[in-house]
Amino acid sequence: MPHSDPLFPTPAQTAHLIRTRRTIHLFKPEPPPLDVLKKGLALARWAPNHRLTEPWRFYLLGEETRAAIAHLNADLVTEARGEAAGRSKRERWLSIPGWLVVTAQRSDDPYRDSEDYAATCCAVHNLQLYLWSHGIGTKWTTGPVTQEPRFFELLAIDSEVERLVSLLWYGYPAEVPQTERKPLEEVLVVCP
Repeated sequence: MPHSDPLFPTPAQTAHLIRTRRTIHLFKPEPPPLDVLKKGLALARWAPNHRLTEPWRFYLLGEETRAAIAHLNADLVTEARGEAAGRSKRERWLSIPGWLVVTAQRSDDPYRDSEDYAATCCAVHNLQLYLWSHGIGTKWTTGPVTQEPRFFELLAIDSEVERLVSLLWYGYPAEVPQTERKPLEEVLVVCP
């Protein structure tokens, strides 16, 4: 039975938020307010997590660190695809207004490690939905630069202690892509 508590969004509001959120590739230059991001991060921490391990760690990147990562990535792209591609990638990355890195604490227990990674993914999605409710778009990436030891060095992250979950870019969308999903019948298996 549907609830009527005014503290909860309606099912239609929740469905709309989930259905309209998109990965944003192009951002407007103005950065969103820091207090909105912080409120989103505070809410992200309410993601389900086995044994309340709260494995997530959030790294808000300043201009200097963002530039260092953009240059590192441009170097990688230049090596793989040439100078023009590297230069283009650097310019694009330097234009992204907000950068956040999300990691999960590692565990020696493979089951807990998997659970903590999944919980951190849920936290990132909580953040994405909250930001989207404020008109702020995101792009969750784990591209090649995030696998580089130099990436972890720039952030002073010990990759033996924490694993990368997301380099999350955020900002006001310059455009919102439209996408479709497969029909539910193609992905739902009903077991007897």
